[in-house]
Amino acid sequence: MPHASIRVAVIESQALFAKALCSIFTNEAEITIAGEYRAPVAVQLTASHPDVILLDVDGQTDDIGEMIQACSSAVPGVRVCILSMRVTPEIMQRCLGGGADAYIVKDISPAELTKAVKSVFAGETYVDPRVAGCLLRRRTKYANNGGGDFSELSARETEVIKLIAEGLANKQISSRLHLSEKTVKNHISRIFSKLNISARAQAAVHAIRTGLV
Repeated sequence: MPHASIRVAVIESQALFAKALCSIFTNEAEITIAGEYRAPVAVQLTASHPDVILLDVDGQTDDIGEMIQACSSAVPGVRVCILSMRVTPEIMQRCLGGGADAYIVKDISPAELTKAVKSVFAGETYVDPRVAGCLLRRRTKYANNGGGDFSELSARETEVIKLIAEGLANKQISSRLHLSEKTVKNHISRIFSKLNISARAQAAVHAIRTGLV
């Protein structure tokens, strides 16, 4: 028996960009467009009952946190993916703190956007690695200046998690830190265990949401 498709609602203030977003999923058998809206109107979202909402915050005048809450209130359990052109750590932190499940920068490829939607629907959290990496670099600089550190992680584990957030694979981390891949895998295993996570993208998200960065 085939699986039900992922119902996606697109909230975008500009009609042309909204149509472009919807067209990305046209040939995706696992994704169905549940609705296309200019703002998070509760009655529309409740009627369409999406599984995932793509919420573009760049052209919106309302508070980001209020918009996320409006989506969650209209459709309990819905997963909210923020879309923005801003590679800004403060904005991402505000979105995740407000209950968003993803922060996606608009220069993402269509294939990566589709992958992000599917992973968020599956219960994971997605953050653009450039923004997460910037947060981690800022935190490391702050720690080196006496402002604190990753209390749960060793210095080497902090280096590894920063490179994970920047999107580097194990082989690249191994080369960058002059470690064997087996040693890198061991560090990652300990990081996941200490932070109680199971996916690489969750490392940066956990750090943001728990105040580590």
